[in-house]
Amino acid sequence: MEPLYSGAVHPARLQGELRAAPGPEGAPGELDWDAAYERELQTFQDIGDTGEIWFGEESMVRIIRWLEKHKVPLDSSVLDIGTGNGVLLVELAKSGYMNLTGIDYSPSAIQLSEKVRDKEGMSNIKLKVEDFLAPSAELSGFDICIDKGTFDAVSLDPSDAAGKRRLYVASLGRVLKPEGFFLITSSNNILSYSLCQNYFSSSLAVKSVSPKSQMNGQMRG
Repeated sequence: MEPLYSGAVHPARLQGELRAAPGPEGAPGELDWDAAYERELQTFQDIGDTGEIWFGEESMVRIIRWLEKHKVPLDSSVLDIGTGNGVLLVELAKSGYMNLTGIDYSPSAIQLSEKVRDKEGMSNIKLKVEDFLAPSAELSGFDICIDKGTFDAVSLDPSDAAGKRRLYVASLGRVLKPEGFFLITSSNNILSYSLCQNYFSSSLAVKSVSPKSQMNGQMRG
């Protein structure tokens, strides 16, 4: 069987792209995610390559191991925030998790993740276009929320990053159940322990921050 994924986005590369790439309206420092996923969608249609995996395969393995270690039930509702190509959800489905939802504000990302899902035969994965900073009313009640790089992108946005981080935390409080868990993977130079505390400690009881910048938190009841 061919590998589902083929590469990893290095945090330094992400930071450089965000600083240098023109956005939809030509503003410097904004990355046009939809255009990036349109290219990955075309590549997938051409050769079946799903594109790059943020933080690599190891980050997905660590997330699944954490869920297994804490005996998270397989029917728990899981939200992947900024799902991109949806590969993490596919790996969760292969591990037995049944109630999976992925969102992304890029329509091209959702088109790509749908094609990846369908190729892998994982029809139980739900995918939808959503801006997490302004989520719809029906996006709520999740036992587990997972972020693998989305908060990084918000934190590097040159247009009111601090305000958008606050919106992110407010949205997290709306979509995650009381006593639910939030798992976030980030690069060391973007999401430090102090940043975790500044933005998440008011709503989350921080359980751990690993040396590889994976933070686990539980929603305060």
